[in-house]
Amino acid sequence: MEASARTPRLTATRRRDARVTALELFFDLVFVLALTQCTALMAKDPTWQGLVRALLVLAVLWGGWGGYAGLTRVIDPGGGAVRLAMFAAMAAFLVAALSVPGAFGDDALAFACAYGIVRIAHIWLFTLSSREDPDLRQSVLGLSVGTAIGVGLLLGASAADGYVQGGLWALALLIDVGLPFLFFAEGWRLMTSHFAERHGLILIIALGESIVAIGVGSDAVVDGAVVAAAILGVGIAAALWWLYFDVTVWLAEERLARAAPGREQNELARDAYSLLHFPMVAGIVLAALGLKSTLAHIDDPLEEVPAVALVGGVALYLLAHVGFKLRTSRALSVPRLVGAIGLVLLYPLAVEVRSVVAVALVLAVLCAVIVYELVKYADTRRDVRSQIHAAHE
Repeated sequence: MEASARTPRLTATRRRDARVTALELFFDLVFVLALTQCTALMAKDPTWQGLVRALLVLAVLWGGWGGYAGLTRVIDPGGGAVRLAMFAAMAAFLVAALSVPGAFGDDALAFACAYGIVRIAHIWLFTLSSREDPDLRQSVLGLSVGTAIGVGLLLGASAADGYVQGGLWALALLIDVGLPFLFFAEGWRLMTSHFAERHGLILIIALGESIVAIGVGSDAVVDGAVVAAAILGVGIAAALWWLYFDVTVWLAEERLARAAPGREQNELARDAYSLLHFPMVAGIVLAALGLKSTLAHIDDPLEEVPAVALVGGVALYLLAHVGFKLRTSRALSVPRLVGAIGLVLLYPLAVEVRSVVAVALVLAVLCAVIVYELVKYADTRRDVRSQIHAAHE
């Protein structure tokens, strides 16, 4: 083969296989530490300010992870240049995650620099993959502008403090994550099954982190109360898993696959997955804080912020499901909306009773939603599961 016909070493090949690869799962594992660190940041500073800061950090890191979820739906992550760049991004993502506890303090500059490297590698790989695709190149150009401004604002925030620093973070998040939601939707390329699976897997990772929070939340003797709290915490994680993975995920993926390729499909993927999966993950992280606080003070009522995190986090998760179903099927999920409202109404009780009782009440609301849906939508659920089984066969 002549030299002119050879594939350049620094290139990216288009993706042909819709399966999530081992490298993508390996990359996602770094996100586990990011989630754990955000929970730790909330636990370290259990105030409203600490809660807002942790959610800002989580949202920025979600934008970084989402960029790579979008990247690997276009290019093959197994190529040499792509593989090495993703390893470099993993290292930078790890440094950013390690910097989370001090992201608004001594480690602010380290966080901003590490996050900047994550996004630079992302844009570089997208640029390689769009060499022969003008529409994709235009979308990448718009993304790179938002990314550059967002990273610059984070660098500026590292030299500020107080409300100025918080405002710069919020503006960076708005521009970095929000700009792609406004422009250039038609240029992206999408493998629907891969994109949906990737977001489902990141929810499993978040749920796994919530279980880790149960394990590290207590250093007390494992007595009956601790065992009960641990079982109830796993029950909440299982209920959250059920609500998404029983049939919801399959219906949404089918709707995404049926959407017209191009702007319609890309905007549906953007709204239902890139946007609405964030409050699901954030809700799980908040609930993890509540569970962590429960195990740390099993005989006491939850304090104000951990109580809000517990009931509010699970309510946020359910509200995200309401929005997810509205966007994918244009149907209002009344049981999940009622469940979210019920959880919010639990707050006055959650700060009065023992923390383990509050966890039990949250689980009871989730179980009530699940049982109602099992009975109310039994025929629909049976039909969907039959279709899933047939597709697997």
